Amino acid sequence: MHSNGKVYLVGSGPGDPELMTVAALRLIGEADVIVYDQLPGPAILASLPDCAERIDVGKYAGDHTLSQEEINRLLIEYAAQGKTVVRLKGGDPYLFGRGGEEAIELRKAGIPFEVVPGITSAIAVPAYAGIPVTHRDHASILTVITGHEQKKGESMVDWEWLAQSKGTIVVLMGVTTLGEYIPKLMRHGMGESTPVAIIERGTREDQVVTTGTLNTIVGIAGEHGVKAPAIVVIGDVVRLREELSDYIDIADQNSADDS
Repeated sequence: MHSNGKVYLVGSGPGDPELMTVAALRLIGEADVIVYDQLPGPAILASLPDCAERIDVGKYAGDHTLSQEEINRLLIEYAAQGKTVVRLKGGDPYLFGRGGEEAIELRKAGIPFEVVPGITSAIAVPAYAGIPVTHRDHASILTVITGHEQKKGESMVDWEWLAQSKGTIVVLMGVTTLGEYIPKLMRHGMGESTPVAIIERGTREDQVVTTGTLNTIVGIAGEHGVKAPAIVVIGDVVRLREELSDYIDIADQNSADDS
């Protein structure tokens, strides 16, 4: 028995506090311990209640941080003490958020847990930039990939299929490896004129959108100093931004393009 302690793997959404779910807000308010990193964004992190013990397990350049194994152990230890623990994650816990890894370790340890889905940035961030990820005239397939695969073994991404899929590709955590996967797509036949958008700090007040094409975006991103957190959208739907971005009430008009 673990004295009724429980872990909630909670998705905080893409960064705009108003896009958090009712369940996420309630559980944060009830938590004894909140374990978080920086992905939820400054507005959400600033709103965390003082009554809970807050533990930052985020990664910072040059600092020693907790490994995933240490984070798993932390969750287990607090729950075993009878605490209500919220593991707060950006976006959705089960989409490249390592929520599945944490859930498996909690189950192995006999710790009760619950997953609270969050709005994923893969869909919400393009929407805030005026880009629908699917559209009957442009894309019937959406593929979401990570820009940071496990270093061990071969890539799980079939780049040839992806390049020929004629759908929308959303790359999460894909800024630092932009110069690696963009050439792969072109090598496997994706057209050089395919439009690309990079959305920094999506859904936040300081959102910035940088646009280009497959053969120009790496250079444009370098010139404009594009930095994480950002997502990359590749595909014909990016063209719709010209028609739809004006209605977005957010300061994202710092846009660059290849024209």
